[in-house]
Amino acid sequence: MVGPLLRSLWSTTRRSFSSSSHYSHIKPLSYARAFSTATATSPVGSAAAAPGGALDPDRLRNVAVIAHVDHGKTTLMDRLLRQCGADIPHERALDSIDLERERGITIASKVTSISWKDKELNMVDTPGHADFGGEVERVVGMVEGAVLVVDAGEGPLAQTKFVLAKALKYGLRPILLLNKVDKPAVTEERCNEVESLVFDLFANLGASEEQLDFPVLYASAKEGWASSTYTKSPPDVKDMSQLLNAIVGHVPPPSASLDAPFQMLVSMMEKDPYLGRVLTGRVTCGVVRVGDKVQGLKNTDNGTVKIEEGKVVKLMKKKGMRADPVDSAGAGDIVSMAGLSSPTIGHTVANAEVTIALPTVVLDPPTISMTFGVNDSPLAGSDGIHLTGGKIGDRLLAESETNLAINVLPSTSESFEVQGRGELQLGILIENMRREGFELSVSPPKVMYKVEKGTKLEPIEEVTIEVDDEHVGLVMEALSHRRGEVTDMGPVPGSMGRTRMCLTCPSRGLVGYRSVFSSDTRGSGFMHRAFLTYEKYRGPLGNVRKGVLVSMGRGLITAHALMGLEARGVLFVAPAMETYDGMIIGEHSRDTDLDVNPVKAKELNNIRCASKDENVKLTPPRLMSLEEAIGYVASDELIEVTPKAIRLRKRYLEVNKRKSMSKRPKD
Repeated sequence: MVGPLLRSLWSTTRRSFSSSSHYSHIKPLSYARAFSTATATSPVGSAAAAPGGALDPDRLRNVAVIAHVDHGKTTLMDRLLRQCGADIPHERALDSIDLERERGITIASKVTSISWKDKELNMVDTPGHADFGGEVERVVGMVEGAVLVVDAGEGPLAQTKFVLAKALKYGLRPILLLNKVDKPAVTEERCNEVESLVFDLFANLGASEEQLDFPVLYASAKEGWASSTYTKSPPDVKDMSQLLNAIVGHVPPPSASLDAPFQMLVSMMEKDPYLGRVLTGRVTCGVVRVGDKVQGLKNTDNGTVKIEEGKVVKLMKKKGMRADPVDSAGAGDIVSMAGLSSPTIGHTVANAEVTIALPTVVLDPPTISMTFGVNDSPLAGSDGIHLTGGKIGDRLLAESETNLAINVLPSTSESFEVQGRGELQLGILIENMRREGFELSVSPPKVMYKVEKGTKLEPIEEVTIEVDDEHVGLVMEALSHRRGEVTDMGPVPGSMGRTRMCLTCPSRGLVGYRSVFSSDTRGSGFMHRAFLTYEKYRGPLGNVRKGVLVSMGRGLITAHALMGLEARGVLFVAPAMETYDGMIIGEHSRDTDLDVNPVKAKELNNIRCASKDENVKLTPPRLMSLEEAIGYVASDELIEVTPKAIRLRKRYLEVNKRKSMSKRPKD
């Protein structure tokens, strides 16, 4: 009874409102139009629109922020967002993944947009680590320009060369931003020197005349300012306006047609519990609206194949730190859409009349592989909830859909070969899986070789190392065992008692070296690496690791047993931890493995002995992180990964089986 009464009252009020002479000039406004009008007046979304609701391509600027690790990309993005009125909840706001905030690195590329004056800037934050280079490769095709951030103190390093090569290959117009000029050691002469080094790097990478004519800005992202001239502190307003003006003036607008049929290449994908698969990419041509019929296309050896037909359920555009729904999007813009369940990264979403898919981005091949299998140790199933090979395979295949730099190949019925760029990238995947409740066993990383004209080739990496002078000998000796070759060596400009070395080293030699490097340099050195090329196989590595202490008993580890084992080497376990036959509990002081009993308890009898009141004093064990474990294990060993523990073990748990397998010739 109440419902009809309310409807009648509302219709009467609406008729009287529309018929009143005072309000006759007001037109009805739909919810969507009201929302878009409100958004257009907000500080983060005020760029003008072209006819049809889509943004005019001339008002768009698509820019990627690229740099080496820890040169200040994400902090710079924070300052740009804050300058343009976005609400930043905390520092490094774009690092939204838990592991990104914990480790202080960017793992996945992020897209957002900001408005500056009458222009809309689509900004892409990219990772700086070499292992996540695939994230850079698949987003550089979405943009026309790039802000190359270089630490004014350190200069261009290994990953700077990698990301710059990708940007120049796609014809991007770069802007050089020398960051951290507020450091005491950074002088105007040092900035000029770094600028010359970057120019030489551009020339060596084959930059065009147009790309070599790049503007140079000086900034302190931490303090939130940028300047077109060198200064330690701007005398006038401290903000990012000069960088934003440089982006608008130097980066060309996208050359795209709003009248052509709609096409979009998918560059990112995420899953939403309510919307399903959300596809993000740059609209190559045409206009897309909510409710349009679209199709998914992909390229195959036999031509273009239609994957799926559907309807655009929702269109979203990242503005600042939020995703705002929009009614339409036009050519040159970067948007997210929901409504299709099959297309993934590299596929094309287009109108029904389009029959040709857009060309996909070609990624560099993976360089290492690891085998993920079911955990078959005696302690399996005690921690995790996802234990079977089927669940592990489904999770790995889902990862390969969203991360094109990872390839997943079935190895056996219960194991999968996962190929990637480096142990850090695969270590992040393993860490995510263990946090989701998976238990698995992981093999040590193997380098992926090539054979060309009968010659065996292996991946070679470019390594940049900066250490104190007293540690140079230790580092060079360690890398000589790992087949490293020094290409350049000299003092670090502006730092007394520091040496910088540039080397080339096989990828297999660098596996596990980072933890050794930190120990050798007492934490005072830094090392960066990036894939260089494939070269002729350099021969077997030298002696890079000692033997291990292997448990030959199952149960709880006792302090009494460990006290007798301390003299044998470095322990990885503490008392009261659980162990089993074949589990690695420490590193032997010699080059051979040693079977020991860590569960031996002290005999309780009525005979007095001299050591009955002896205190048990143990050295704290060396507890390995996941990355250290990946770099430590040998070819006959595995890593047991559970949500609560990371254990090292032999591939064959029984001692007699291990001895018989050790006599077989190795590959």
